[in-house]
Amino acid sequence: MPVPTLPAARPLPADAVADTGVDATINDWFATVSDPVVATIFLSVPVLGADLPLIVVWLVVAAVFFTIWTGFLNIRGFGHALALVRGRYSDPKDAGEVSHFQALATAVSGTVGLGNIAGVAVAISIGGPGATFWMIVAGFLGMSTKLVECTLGVKYRRENADGTVSGGPMYYLSRGLAERGMARLGKVLAVVFAICCIGGALGGGNMFQSNQATAQIIAVTGAEDSPLAGQGVWIGLVFAALVGVVIIGGIKSIARVTDKLVPFMAALYLGAALVVIAFNLDAVPGAFEAIVSGAFSPEGVAGGFVGVLIQGFRRAAFSNEAGIGSAAIAHSAVRTKEPATEGHVALLEPFIDTVVICTMTALVIVITGTYTSGEAEGVALTSEAFETVIPWFPVVLAVAVVLFAYSTMLAWSYYGMKATRYLFRDSAVAENVFKIVFCGFTVIGAAATLGPVIDFSDSMIFAMSLPNIIGLYLLAGVVKRELAQYRTKLRNREIVPVAERVDR
Repeated sequence: MPVPTLPAARPLPADAVADTGVDATINDWFATVSDPVVATIFLSVPVLGADLPLIVVWLVVAAVFFTIWTGFLNIRGFGHALALVRGRYSDPKDAGEVSHFQALATAVSGTVGLGNIAGVAVAISIGGPGATFWMIVAGFLGMSTKLVECTLGVKYRRENADGTVSGGPMYYLSRGLAERGMARLGKVLAVVFAICCIGGALGGGNMFQSNQATAQIIAVTGAEDSPLAGQGVWIGLVFAALVGVVIIGGIKSIARVTDKLVPFMAALYLGAALVVIAFNLDAVPGAFEAIVSGAFSPEGVAGGFVGVLIQGFRRAAFSNEAGIGSAAIAHSAVRTKEPATEGHVALLEPFIDTVVICTMTALVIVITGTYTSGEAEGVALTSEAFETVIPWFPVVLAVAVVLFAYSTMLAWSYYGMKATRYLFRDSAVAENVFKIVFCGFTVIGAAATLGPVIDFSDSMIFAMSLPNIIGLYLLAGVVKRELAQYRTKLRNREIVPVAERVDR
């Protein structure tokens, strides 16, 4: 079976950065290990003429289940989530290390990336405008999965003696399932998750990001004639230094950067999208009509309706990572005594990533009609769409790619650090070693074209969803009680905004 396009579709050819004999040797050796793993994780089955990746089914079915299980709290709890992010219910005396906004910004920085730029273009190129509709639907459903996993992340987190916290799937799988008499299963699932998380952090969350950011920098400065061509290792060293300076301080340091970086990069990208839309206002109604009608059309490429639906769901799943479990690690560090608060905050993440940013990318591509040319794909198609109004957009795109890549590296470094501490019994030494290794892999990613290595690490990211979602199903009852208790407290005004509290 063909392996589906990976989460963040490669925007530039692999030879955009240096390819040496050593790289080729590593490629050949590692391919013998990675190819079977990648083929298994991204196994597809034919459905009415379209290839359906089973990992997408795994993620989407869970999202549908938890949307129903939580009573559509992804919609009903949206307003309260905004109030929490604005700090209306925050108490600085609660246990934790970061604010609700900082936790959200860190998690969003790990998901908003090249998939929002290149992945959406791939979906529309294959499935047409209708794929956008199903991408939005999948984004709304994914909000429920994030709600569940991040509620569990805070509930079962461990508060350390030094005031730091450790949380995420490793802890709710081991601690939560132990409460239910499944300690051995929980331990196995937690270890598998942690190993996959480290692999994903080093590759898809690091090497791939530095590789594509380097390629984009070289492309925008002259491609083969760029003075930076062949200088990937030096660009990688700059990235490694910028990453290293931040991750030394742990989640507090990372959060201080991401809570400023995420709003800026989102505003930069969305601002450019709004400019394109403003110049094509007369085409907007037709674009929405194409998106809706194309979503249900029996004709078209890639299997018609089924193919369009699959493309939309696949891109959403690969973009927002709902069900992967990574975001629960960042959200677990929040200052709160109510686990459900962070569950509510986390539901905003797929909304921002998929419903807002991915949809804006799709709308720009559809209203400009560039997807019909068939001459560009991936990030090149997105760039071409923006260039119809903003001739110098490649420069903006390069800045966006670098910022997206950098923020993703920061978030995934934290995920990898926490997974390392879990595997090595909370060893600070092991965590420091991971930080050094992570920065080293940043340089490798920028200088090499290690395709199979990156493909393998991408498969590790999605392998994280296997133990994670099993745990979510087994702990579904715990989540439902936690959410019900919290909502009852809100209704009874046992929990009120800070401005309405009276010191007793």
